[in-house]
Amino acid sequence: MPFGGSHHGHAAIADVAPGRAGDGAESETAAEASPDQLAPGTVMALLAMGLGVIVIANDFTALNVALPAIEQDFNVDVGTVQWVINAYCLVFGMAIVTGGRLADLFGRRRAFFVGSALFAGFSLLGGFAQSAPWLIATRVGMGLGGALMWPAILGMTYAALPESKAGLAGGLILGAAGVGNAMGPLLGGVLTDELSWRWIFFLNVPIAAFAVLVTWAKVHQPRPEVADQRIDYPGIATLSTGLLLVLLAFDQAADWGFGDPRVIAMLVVAALLIVSFGLIEPRMKGSALIPTEVIRNAGFRAACLTVLLMSAVFFATVLYAPQFMEKILNYSALEAGVGMIPMLGTFAIVSFFAGPAYQRLGAKATITIGALGLTLGPFLLSMVDADSGYESLIAGLAVTGIGAGFFYSAVTTAGVTALDPSRASLAGGLIYMCQIAGGAIGLGITTTIFTLSSENELADKASDHALHLTDHQVAVMHGVLAGTDSGTAALHQLSSSAQSTVMGIVRESFATGIQAGFKFVTIAALLGFLISLFFVGGRLLGHRVAPEQAQA
Repeated sequence: MPFGGSHHGHAAIADVAPGRAGDGAESETAAEASPDQLAPGTVMALLAMGLGVIVIANDFTALNVALPAIEQDFNVDVGTVQWVINAYCLVFGMAIVTGGRLADLFGRRRAFFVGSALFAGFSLLGGFAQSAPWLIATRVGMGLGGALMWPAILGMTYAALPESKAGLAGGLILGAAGVGNAMGPLLGGVLTDELSWRWIFFLNVPIAAFAVLVTWAKVHQPRPEVADQRIDYPGIATLSTGLLLVLLAFDQAADWGFGDPRVIAMLVVAALLIVSFGLIEPRMKGSALIPTEVIRNAGFRAACLTVLLMSAVFFATVLYAPQFMEKILNYSALEAGVGMIPMLGTFAIVSFFAGPAYQRLGAKATITIGALGLTLGPFLLSMVDADSGYESLIAGLAVTGIGAGFFYSAVTTAGVTALDPSRASLAGGLIYMCQIAGGAIGLGITTTIFTLSSENELADKASDHALHLTDHQVAVMHGVLAGTDSGTAALHQLSSSAQSTVMGIVRESFATGIQAGFKFVTIAALLGFLISLFFVGGRLLGHRVAPEQAQA
């Protein structure tokens, strides 16, 4: 099925005033006459797409440096405040496949406008949040908006470029995402220190509005032709609920324990729902959320699996590296944002070079380089302890940034181009769903491991010093590093001499929890690396071509 009406699956973006859609035929003719030539208005269109990506990506990282301030303002712990990040990520991950389907059904431009309105509106509400639940609820709404925006942006960007430059599309989008990710901690740090973390939300509104205006003026693509316009509600419900239950189970396991019947029940129901999703999809045929021919594509399936495993690295690092800087090294939010430059700045720069590298080296080599970096990075970070300085973080952060820059751009292009061009938005949505859902679930597991390890270490070390802390004190004591009321109150229940001893133990146990979390992330990344090495971007060892075949 033609994608955007182009012979080769890539429609030109014409700089056409509203109401002059008929002029698109001339643009298509020009594009066919010179396949590698960009249509008029393409640069401005790509700018609009980039702005949309930047505003979405910025919100994945800007709040990480602000979390200690949010902890203090709302008197909550890391386990609760992580939902400010995870609510956005999880809803984004659950809804992005639906967003891709809706973009293909009703038009990517329209999906982008609706998504931007939701994103900006809930950002405004988030800036006025008066409690943690209120803030988390607005992040859910922002996740829905972002899930409509992202696949629409990806589809429009691939349509904007000639087929010969498909590798550059992934580089442009992931490069813009890298810029947004890199800007996030710096911008979040400045706003948190100088104004308030609330301005991180308020700033989204004018940026989203500008991206919408540029898109309205410059992006005019025909709606993709989709024969079956039904929406797969059973598929959406089973997949979304299953992913939600998995994350909730791991989140609550930190408090209830993995053997708790409620945790076991959630995991069992989640497994049943995901199996049900697999049974539902073939029956939905053309309207399936994930069509059968997409699931059966081995290259695309392998790309999704390796992304799922790798994404815990990025999410865990952008959460726990700033936590380490602010709570162990006593950095301000801005200093922690600057401290993330070795990772996020490198990610942004490398992402822009990843497209040309993909064209020159091919999918296999580019993806493998990225996957190797994402495996080595967390391994290096897992060796940092409470006595380490900032210099101990630099190598792990930089290697992770290089890995992310090469990996995500290349694997997105490899996955999208493995399918028919008419599935571009859906393919982009699926890959990003794996990235966000894998990151959210991975972060949930990492936080559970962090919480259990740090609290067990705290209780054991305190006992070694003849200090017997209650379960409540152990649960809230790490909050003293963020200045929470409950953490401070628990500390003041101890004698003056005991307080100084406990503060040292709190710092050590916090670092121990971070070490344990990064060890888990390294194992997950190693599995993802092996899958990418053998199955993504072609075979590791290609088939030998017979001389007579080569001559033919």
